[in-house]
Amino acid sequence: MKNNIFINKYVMACAISIVIALVGFISMNTLPIEQYPNIAPPQVSVTTSYTGADPATIMKSVIQPLEESINGVNGMSYISSKATSTGNVSIDVFFEQGTDPDMATVNVQNRVSKAESQLPADVIKVGISVSKQQSSILRIIAVRSTDGKYDDNFISNYVDINVKPRIQRINGVGEVMALGNTYALRVWMKPDVMAVWIRSERCG
Repeated sequence: MKNNIFINKYVMACAISIVIALVGFISMNTLPIEQYPNIAPPQVSVTTSYTGADPATIMKSVIQPLEESINGVNGMSYISSKATSTGNVSIDVFFEQGTDPDMATVNVQNRVSKAESQLPADVIKVGISVSKQQSSILRIIAVRSTDGKYDDNFISNYVDINVKPRIQRINGVGEVMALGNTYALRVWMKPDVMAVWIRSERCG
């Protein structure tokens, strides 16, 4: 039985290990991103919004028709849907490993187009976005005021206006999620008072 070179000649083994590590480090910095293997399964995200609707209404009138149309698309592994109380709709379609993300996006877009006739008019006006993305977060960036001059609302508004659009324009970025506070205005109206006011305006 031949002796193992990595046991009997440990100096040579260390030298070989160092060479392998150096070659790997050099290759890591020079290898194009396109050559890296895909670890996470391809994912296509379908997003839209139905302003003023509760989650139950969104699930019945928006998510259900879209899911029925998307379900069974070529290469699909499983589908996940989510509706919020603010009217936002998110449908994530996961595909089998090795599926072409661009082709998967086109197939999902075609299925969504077929279901548009069953969706509410408000959803069609807002539009439905179909985009490919990875399920994992690439980077988290924190923005703060070091001297305390600006509060959280101002910083969040600044990020939404100036920082977020620039990051979205970077090639390869699928989605940018801002987790801070944002300015919003919600107006509650009384239909009976509005009807009286409209009648008074018409009569006057």
